[in-house]
Amino acid sequence: MANNRINSDHVDWFRAAAPYIHTHRGSTFVILFGGEAVDHPSFAHLIHDIALLGSMGVRLVLVHGARPQIEKQLKALGLDSDFSNELRVTPAENMAGVEQAVGQVRMAIEAQLSMGLPNTPMAGAAVRVVSGNFITAQPYGIRDGVDFGQTGNVRNVDAKAISGQLEQKNVVLISPIGYSPTGETFNLRAEDVATATAIALQADKLIFIMENNGVTDKDGHLLQQLNLTQAEQWQHDHGQQNHEDRLTQSHLNSAARACRKGVKRAHMISRDIDGALLLELYSRDGVGTLVTADNYEGLRTATIDDIGGIMELISPLEEQGALVRRSREQLELDIKYFTVIERDSMIIACAALFPFPEEKSAELACLAVHPDYQRQGRGNDLMEHIEWQARKQHLTELFTLTTQTTHWFLERGFQEVPLEKLPMKKQLLYNYQRKSKILHLTLA
Repeated sequence: MANNRINSDHVDWFRAAAPYIHTHRGSTFVILFGGEAVDHPSFAHLIHDIALLGSMGVRLVLVHGARPQIEKQLKALGLDSDFSNELRVTPAENMAGVEQAVGQVRMAIEAQLSMGLPNTPMAGAAVRVVSGNFITAQPYGIRDGVDFGQTGNVRNVDAKAISGQLEQKNVVLISPIGYSPTGETFNLRAEDVATATAIALQADKLIFIMENNGVTDKDGHLLQQLNLTQAEQWQHDHGQQNHEDRLTQSHLNSAARACRKGVKRAHMISRDIDGALLLELYSRDGVGTLVTADNYEGLRTATIDDIGGIMELISPLEEQGALVRRSREQLELDIKYFTVIERDSMIIACAALFPFPEEKSAELACLAVHPDYQRQGRGNDLMEHIEWQARKQHLTELFTLTTQTTHWFLERGFQEVPLEKLPMKKQLLYNYQRKSKILHLTLA
């Protein structure tokens, strides 16, 4: 019996992951991890997971850091290493040590990706890794009286060359070193390299493998989703000012910047969770924090001033019988349950979440998207946000009643259930004349 249960769980996981496998195939991911990850015993697991992404058709660009390795190398050479505003100061005499350390890290990563021993997760992987001078840099210069020497900024990313390698199914590995037209080398922040590369490629995802427990609120609870404003204001809301928090805020700022410049999604994942990369990308809930600009800049809780816009949006659907008619007075009473997407002062989508706390359940109602903005992911964005709201309220079930959009919900994991599955209060209000389908989604 135990083996049957294990086999069943295994099959269920694959079936649940299948939609994500199809979605991510052919996508471009830029993944950043630090030198601390490379030195950790669990790094082999991360490499195995990265190789698995490649085998499922993901186009991979890996950007690595090397901070602890540089520290160690400079110390071995008897050279001092200073920082200013979290950024390393790199005198010219230190650059050779930086290059040695970065080169050693790069070769260690290439060696891990080249493994193919039988009876290991890398058996038969045949990962081809390409590195090169993809990054053009310029000096960071003198800031607040500090000469940063050979520390540099990213000036340009050769996106065409990187894309060419990805087309050949190669994994591109980029080190935090940049080159100038004058033949100089510069020490770069790996985070800046990853962000600039994701923007240049217009990547589907920018993924930060973090050294701490992830992005949490001030009570230590994981934040699963942030819009751009929330990401940029996290440190103010979080209320801490230690090194880890500053590093997290830096990642969040980079994620927001990338999303503002065309990267579709940014993910913040803790390295402390074994298999975090796969769990984040191939499960419904994930284990990290999603930062996105897609439709979320205008996604917000509705206010009384939105009543007119919501009525204008849902009236055609009420005429078609797709939605239950709602009076203005009813909308005013229920407005606190609504979420809207606003574009240029126009409500282009809405949805409502009506909780039933005693049953740990909630109703998703009045999901509507303006015809001009359908087929662009607005409905999916609202669904994700409503699910997030429900989980935040510690609800475990979501249901909806529909007459014309059954398949849309079925494609997103809902299942048809009998009337008895509804909370009792909702059962008593069921309209037998409409004959709505009852669809149910388990959140936990």
